[in-house]
Amino acid sequence: MLDLNLIREKPDVVRMALKNRQMDSSSIEEILGLDEKRRALLTEVEQLKAERNTVSKEIGKMKDAAEREKKIVAMREVGDKIAALDKEVTEVEGKLTSLTSALPNVPDERTPIGASEEENVVLRTVGQLPEFDFEPKAHWDLGPALGVIDFERGTKITGSRFYVLSGAGARLQRALIAFMLDLHIRQGYTEKYLPFMVKTETVFGAGQLPKFADNLYKDHEEELYFVPTAEVPLTGMHMDEILDEAHLPLLYTGYTPCFRREKMSAGRDVRGIKRGHQFDKVEMYMYAKPEESDALLEKMREDAEATCAALGFTYRVKQLCTGDLGFGSAITYDIEVWAAGCNEWLEVSSVSNVRDFQARRANIKYRPADGGKARLLHTLNGSGLGLPRTMIAVMENNQQADGSIRIPEVLRPWMGGVDVIK
Repeated sequence: MLDLNLIREKPDVVRMALKNRQMDSSSIEEILGLDEKRRALLTEVEQLKAERNTVSKEIGKMKDAAEREKKIVAMREVGDKIAALDKEVTEVEGKLTSLTSALPNVPDERTPIGASEEENVVLRTVGQLPEFDFEPKAHWDLGPALGVIDFERGTKITGSRFYVLSGAGARLQRALIAFMLDLHIRQGYTEKYLPFMVKTETVFGAGQLPKFADNLYKDHEEELYFVPTAEVPLTGMHMDEILDEAHLPLLYTGYTPCFRREKMSAGRDVRGIKRGHQFDKVEMYMYAKPEESDALLEKMREDAEATCAALGFTYRVKQLCTGDLGFGSAITYDIEVWAAGCNEWLEVSSVSNVRDFQARRANIKYRPADGGKARLLHTLNGSGLGLPRTMIAVMENNQQADGSIRIPEVLRPWMGGVDVIK
C-alpha cells in the first residue's frame, strides 16, 4: 500500500506512476477529497471532545442543580454529535482504504517505461541454445510416450488444466523441489514449511487482495484462501510485528503448491503443463532494512540464476517495464529458460523488490539499534524456481534421439539411481 502522505504531498508522482503502468489515475482526486474530509471531521471531533472534557469538569464543581442539569443535557447532545461524527469518520476511512489498497506500487526510477511485455528489456543471455541431430519433441509428446505425464486422467479426476505425474515424472518433480530448497539453504536462506491456506488479512497484507480476488481459490465457510504463492504466507510470518534491526536481513525459502484461477485465452499457453490452476513452486523471500534492499535484490537475482546454471539451462534475464510490472513491485527481473521442444523462452522466476508496499499493508516494522522510532522495512520475493516450467525445460533440453530423458547430474541424488528416464 502506498503512503497516504505521498499521495497527499506528491499526487503528481502517483499520477505519473499510474500513467506509466497504463492505468487510470482518476481515483487520486477522490482519495485527496476523502483525505481532506477525514482530517476535517477528525478536527471537529477533537474540538467537541475537548469541549466535553472541559464542561464535564465544570459540571462537577457547579452547585446550582438546574444549571448543572442544563449543562448535562447539552453535553448529551455533544456526545450524540461526536458519535455521529465518529461513524462518519469510520465510513470515510473505509472508502479511503478501499481506494488506496487498489493502487499499485510506484515503479523504481530504474524500471523502463513501456506499455506492455513487448517493451521489457533483455539484459543478457547466458549460454547457447541447445542443438540436436534430431527433431526435439515437446513435453506434451515426451511425457505421455514415457508414461510420466498423464493428461487424460488429470482431466478425468478434476478437469481441464490438470494432469497426473507418474513414476519417474513424479520423482523428478520432487527432486527439483528438494534440490532447490537445499541450494537456497546453502545460499543463506532458512527453510520454512508453511500453511497452504491463509487468512484474509494475510492475503491482503501480501497485496493479493482486493486486486486479485477473482484469481484466488477460497473456502467461504472458513474464510480461508488457498495460497497463490508462498510469498503470501511468508509475508504473513511477521505481520503486525516489530523486528530487531540486529536480526535483519531475514532470508527465507519455502515450498508450497500454488492455486490460481488462470484465465487463459483460447490457443495461448493451453497445451501441456505450462499453465494450470495448480502448480508447485519454491520461493525466496527477504525482510530487509531499506538501505540494504537494492543490494539484496541483486543477491536474490544471482541466487535464481545460480539455480538455472546448476541445471544446465540456457537462460536470459529481463527487466520488466512499467506496463508489465507486478502490482506490488517497484522493480522486477524475470528469468526465462529456453525449452527446446516448445521452441520458446519460459519464465521460471520473477525477482522483485516490493520496498515498503507489503510492510505497510501488513504492519511489519523494525526497531533501529539506536532505539529510535520503529520503521517500515522492505520485502523482496522471487521464485527459485517455479514448476512446472522448470520441469518442462529439464525434459525438453535433456531428451535423446530414442525419446529418453537424461537426468541432470545435480538432481540424481534424489532420483534413487535413475539417471535416464526411458
